[in-house]
Amino acid sequence: MNPTLEKFGYPHTLLREFEHWCILRRPAQATLGALVLGSKHLATSFGTLPAEAHAELHACTSALERALTQFRPHDKINYLALMMVDPQVHFHVLPRYATTQEFEGMAFPDPGWPGVPDLKAAPDLSDATQKALHASLLDAFAQVV
Repeated sequence: MNPTLEKFGYPHTLLREFEHWCILRRPAQATLGALVLGSKHLATSFGTLPAEAHAELHACTSALERALTQFRPHDKINYLALMMVDPQVHFHVLPRYATTQEFEGMAFPDPGWPGVPDLKAAPDLSDATQKALHASLLDAFAQVV
């Protein structure tokens, strides 16, 4: 496993694992349902991933988009491949909402809407809320097998 996946909580945040990719719940929920789609390789540039990883990306994005739709309706999904701090290939996957979302009694605004998402705008979540969110996302992924 690579350090970037571990930084985003692997294996505790794992929602779905593929041969070349992992889909993780993003610990900092910049928008409700934020995920990380991370390569299992140590590659630090997208173009150096093996061809099989590129081919598998279709199955990964299809599964995560269906699961996010199952989790809750969103207006868009943004994929951000920044890799400035965490060097291994990964995408921040952010469902975007025109209106503030509620989960477990907490408000989840999307302050960047309709522009660039604000990755630092994540609310502090209790352990109980993190667990409830993880369970809810796991349930959504289970429904789109």
